[in-house]
Amino acid sequence: MADIDVRRAHDLGLKAARAAADKMIEHLAKKFDLKGAWNGNTLNFARSGVTGSLEVGDKDLHLSITLGFLLKAMRGSIERAVHGELDALFAAKAEPKKKEEAAPPRKAAEATPKKGPAKKKAP
Repeated sequence: MADIDVRRAHDLGLKAARAAADKMIEHLAKKFDLKGAWNGNTLNFARSGVTGSLEVGDKDLHLSITLGFLLKAMRGSIERAVHGELDALFAAKAEPKKKEEAAPPRKAAEATPKKGPAKKKAP
């Protein structure tokens, strides 16, 4: 049974999703000495204490990671790092922001800062 199991939708398409998975494994290989190889649309990866797979489709992905005994204690931080990688590489394209309604023009009195009472000159 996987210790970390993530399913996520994306709108990258299969080719771009595979490219993102390649970037992810390249980054993790440098950082954690992780080795990976493709089998169809599934990227299998391993290192001492970690095995997993990342199955990519044209609209979704499934990441499954099994941690060894010593790494189970670090599950939370590993899972946060995994989500960060997925956010960076598989983020859905942001929808264009709707134009906010323009605020009504300010009146001249509101636009001009109010001044305190005039000081009287000493005689």
